[in-house]
Amino acid sequence: MTTTSPAPARLAPAAGPRRPVSNKPWVWRVQSVLSAYLPLLLLVFLAAGTSWLIKNSPQPEEEVAEAPPRHEPDYSMQGLVLQRFDPKGAMRVEVQGREMRHYPDTDTVEIDGVHLRSIAQDGSVLLATAKRAVGNADGSEMQLQGDVNLQRLAPGQQRASLEIRGEFLHAFLQAEQLRSHLPVRVNYGNTQLQLQNFEYDNLKGRLTFKGPSTAHLAPPAAARAKRP
Repeated sequence: MTTTSPAPARLAPAAGPRRPVSNKPWVWRVQSVLSAYLPLLLLVFLAAGTSWLIKNSPQPEEEVAEAPPRHEPDYSMQGLVLQRFDPKGAMRVEVQGREMRHYPDTDTVEIDGVHLRSIAQDGSVLLATAKRAVGNADGSEMQLQGDVNLQRLAPGQQRASLEIRGEFLHAFLQAEQLRSHLPVRVNYGNTQLQLQNFEYDNLKGRLTFKGPSTAHLAPPAAARAKRP
């Protein structure tokens, strides 16, 4: 069965030019880890597949006049838990949410209290939490809003090797871009960044930001131990 649905609504992009960052080793390391977040964010809105199930479920024979579109949810789910397994039966992705709502007028999905967990083939773990996730029902765009926290744990480690904190993160999944027009804090090893905004383009391999920003690069533990 083939179904058609209205074109996904575009979410408001973050505006303003950005200045490329100089090609420093820590920048490239942060870029390589940021690219790992894109598949994780895409899987958040696999839950929107329930929209297809509802639209294609058997309808009563009695015809009912269609109401005009309104910004009210046509369905919701409480206690959302979505898990994805590999062919060998190992869990690779888990998405949890307190409540999910679908809005037919904009064809968007909202998930409150989002918790994501993704386990890569090498054993590394990606974690993400936010007060709310908002995105197109087809998963092409999504926004994490409020107390956004993304972490990457290396295989067998309990402490995050990379952490991003902020109030907003906008992901363009088809274009493979991450953006935020609000301040974010990035911790990567001995490097701590405080950015007023940022944009990461995975296809171009470029991290850019503008405005007053600070970077603190602490020396490695071995170098500190050798100091007199």
